[in-house]
Amino acid sequence: MEDSCRWKCSCAYDGTDYNGWQSQSGGNTIQDFIERRLAEIFAKPIRIYGAGRTDAGVHATGQVFHFDALWPHGADKLLRALRCGFPRTIQIRRVQRVTKSFHARFSAVGKCYVYQLYLGQADPFFHRYCWSLGSSVLDFSAMAAAAQYFNGTHSFRAFAKKRGDEGGETYIRTIRRSELRQSGRKITYITEGEGYLYKMVRRMVGALVDIGRGTRNSANLIAALHTSTGNFQAAPAAGLILKRVLYTCGG
Repeated sequence: MEDSCRWKCSCAYDGTDYNGWQSQSGGNTIQDFIERRLAEIFAKPIRIYGAGRTDAGVHATGQVFHFDALWPHGADKLLRALRCGFPRTIQIRRVQRVTKSFHARFSAVGKCYVYQLYLGQADPFFHRYCWSLGSSVLDFSAMAAAAQYFNGTHSFRAFAKKRGDEGGETYIRTIRRSELRQSGRKITYITEGEGYLYKMVRRMVGALVDIGRGTRNSANLIAALHTSTGNFQAAPAAGLILKRVLYTCGG
C-alpha cells in the first residue's frame, strides 16, 4: 500500500465569528472546520498542523498548515475538493505536495502581520477588520518614529501575555520590519519577524497608539525593551491580520 503524502496548504479567513485557529471542544475554530471538511473528503479523521495560532477575532490572508493523507488525484483536484463545504469566511487558497521533511510550524523562518487602524468611525464594511479609534487624535510622526525601535533583537517580555503553556519559551525575538503607513484616515502597521509571542503584535500596536495619543513616549517603549517590564494594552483583535508565513523556499 502506498504511503501517504504530505500536503502544504494556505488559507484565508475572517476570524470575527470564530474562537481562533486552534481546535477547541466547542468546535468553532478554523482548525475544527478544516478538519471536519478533510474528514468528509478522506472518510476518516485527518489532523492538520498550523504554522501558528491566531486568537479569537484575528484574521489571516496567508495562514499555512499541512497534513498527511493518500490522495492520488493531484493537487488541483484536492484544492477543488477543499474549496467546497466551508462557510464564506474560510477559503483554502493553495495546495501543494511537499516532502515529509516540511512542517508548517517548524519549517517557517518568519511571519508577517498587518494591523489596521482607522481614525474616526469606520464604515460597517471595514469595521470588522480594524481598530476604529473614534475621536482620538494621533501624532502619526511620533508613532512612526517609535515603531522603528522594535526593529532588531530584543526581549519582548513587556509586550507578551503568558498563555500558560509556553514552558521555557524565551522572550527574545528578532524583528526585521516595523513600519507605519498612513492613507487618509487609515493607518497600517506592518511587522515582519522570526516569530511572535502571545498577543505581542497587539501590545506593540497598543503601545504605539498610546504614544500617538501622548499618554506615553518613545522613552517608555525603549525602557520596556531594555528592562522587560511594562504594562501595555492589547489592541483589539479585529485589526490584526496574519498576512503570510515565510519559508526559505517560499510559502
